[in-house]
Amino acid sequence: MRQHFIISAAAVALSSTAALAEPIAFEAILAPTDEIRMEFGDDSKHFLLMVRREGEATGDGMFDGARVVEHGYHDIMPPSGGDPQGYLEVTTDAGDIAYLKWIVRAVFVKGEEGPRLIDYGHWEMVSGTGALAGMTGVGTLQIKPASETERTFVVEGEIGEAP
Repeated sequence: MRQHFIISAAAVALSSTAALAEPIAFEAILAPTDEIRMEFGDDSKHFLLMVRREGEATGDGMFDGARVVEHGYHDIMPPSGGDPQGYLEVTTDAGDIAYLKWIVRAVFVKGEEGPRLIDYGHWEMVSGTGALAGMTGVGTLQIKPASETERTFVVEGEIGEAP
């Protein structure tokens, strides 16, 4: 009987915590505003790109219409892949900021016009200000080319109050 009560109490606690999380989904086309690029001087096509990109989020949830800034570190080793990572600074219309730490794995595949890069990974909310202070979250991230220099960040997941 006691074990049944403990299991029931745990289930109620978990279900009430899960109800506090809010799903988010947005896309942001980010254009570079600053970048540093290092080409390796060997015969490889290896390069390192440190970039700041900016744009606006469109989608569902609390970040629709938010200003998004990427602070990225992209270590790319064609044709084997790459390990981009960084932070997204997401500022709502109210001025609240969410800091999302992200990491993706980049893989090259054969495309119609040469090698094509595919980027999939995840993000975690590590900090916030204003109404987003004390919040946490996690989800998936995909980076797609939007143009020669712009990238579309596709962000999905959930954000809620930290326990």
